[in-house]
Amino acid sequence: MQFAQRLQPLQFNVFAEMDKAKAAALSVGQQLIDLSLGSSDLPTEAHVLEAIAQSLHDHSTHGYLLFNGTQAFRQAAADWYQQKFGIKVDPATEVLPLIGSQEGTAHLPLALLNPGDFALLLDPGYPSHAGGVYLASGQIYPMPLLAENGFLPVLADIPAAVVAQSKMMVLSYPHNPTAAIAPLAFFQEAVAFCQQHNIVLVHDFPYVDLVFAEIPGVESPSLVPSILQADPEKSVSIEFFTLSKSYNMGGFRIGYAIGNAELIKALRHIKAAVDFNQYRGILNGAIAALTGPQAGVQNTVATFRQRRDAFVNALHRIGWQVPSPQATMYIWAKLPTPWQNNSVEFCTQLVKQTGVAASPGAGFGKSGEGYVRFALVHEPPLLETAVERIAKFL
Repeated sequence: MQFAQRLQPLQFNVFAEMDKAKAAALSVGQQLIDLSLGSSDLPTEAHVLEAIAQSLHDHSTHGYLLFNGTQAFRQAAADWYQQKFGIKVDPATEVLPLIGSQEGTAHLPLALLNPGDFALLLDPGYPSHAGGVYLASGQIYPMPLLAENGFLPVLADIPAAVVAQSKMMVLSYPHNPTAAIAPLAFFQEAVAFCQQHNIVLVHDFPYVDLVFAEIPGVESPSLVPSILQADPEKSVSIEFFTLSKSYNMGGFRIGYAIGNAELIKALRHIKAAVDFNQYRGILNGAIAALTGPQAGVQNTVATFRQRRDAFVNALHRIGWQVPSPQATMYIWAKLPTPWQNNSVEFCTQLVKQTGVAASPGAGFGKSGEGYVRFALVHEPPLLETAVERIAKFL
């Protein structure tokens, strides 16, 4: 068989290789401590599950769900956003339900890019951001994220010829994998850059709530800024949200987009060609999450703060100095000298010899080489056990 050339860049996936390494470790009796996936181990709140459970007994929820049937969810998302960031949102034209924010970042390039157009992506960055560009037959210009720049891209370094061919820029702060945060001033710079060059600005915002400290210059109930606070007229911007992290609903696959009405309409056209919406009961659960008690979100943040402190302190005790992140569920650790040019080999050998699985920095882009990402998806005692195994490995 002959397949489309757009599949070629998708053939090799570091994380698929790590899955093989984990399976091999299990096959020889290793007790796996998997810190490689950012999938929360915490439970969904009871009132959310109850809303979904009640829906199961309502046969009117059992059919296809078209756009007009999502109005209640879109209203809940718009209200949540306005309460959190103080910007009014039209649920009819500026909100779109998604099957997780990854659907949005993967499908939007199909609406924006012609073959050969550039997308400006963070390097390192979340792999699905690149996948959507490849599927749209676009080109990627990686914007390097360096520690000395606070893991923020330097927009002035992008070549003029690339800017002239660019149709979209994708940002995501708090950032996966580096756990960096971006101040509002940087977002304002990015908005001005994209306005000047007629580039769509995409912000993937899954860690909106997983923040452990107040960020200077943020004047809203959120501790980190929204891109629309830098672009309140929604002139060039769209933002993607998910309930996977804040509400521990990763398996339910529910997210949404908020932003420029023309961008929402374009993404809706792509979505209509690919799928219907989720089961209405899942949207009912999401409404309960967004409009109900938020104590569960606060408990989730407190849990990951405790895990961060336990893991970072344990690494410091064994002599591995890593910074303590202000946000996300990750530790982005610079590898010890012998391993700084081969993060994949480090992670492969680590899981083989100790059962501790981590994500190699190279899997997130060229600029991720020399780092490893640990996901804090276990309780502190198990995290400390993982560090003890890492110490023996080192």
